[in-house]
Amino acid sequence: MSTVRASCHCGAVVLRVDLPNGLTDAHRCDCSFCRRRAAPNVSVPLDALEVIEGADSLTLYQWNTMTAKHWFCSVCGIYTHHQRRSNPNEYGVNIGCIDGVNPADLEPIPWSDGVNHPSDR
Repeated sequence: MSTVRASCHCGAVVLRVDLPNGLTDAHRCDCSFCRRRAAPNVSVPLDALEVIEGADSLTLYQWNTMTAKHWFCSVCGIYTHHQRRSNPNEYGVNIGCIDGVNPADLEPIPWSDGVNHPSDR
């Protein structure tokens, strides 16, 4: 298992993330929200992420079913992570926030079909 540090752009929010599968399951989603943000993410179990700095700087965004929870830095606006709707026992972590990782180096990153979300079936 690899433990990494992730942070927003301004550094107000810092996460500790355990990546049990590394970055092998990097993906993007094309739902109405994610395609606007286009940030690739990697999934981790809920207990694999800890906010180690700046919990008070995080802002929560939810809509529609209110199941997914998307967190952003209230200072710089960067999306850091979200609790997934398709599996609320997992977080999606913005790969662009992981120290030393350039998402361009992981291309091509596959897109998941969030328009036809599995929870809508």
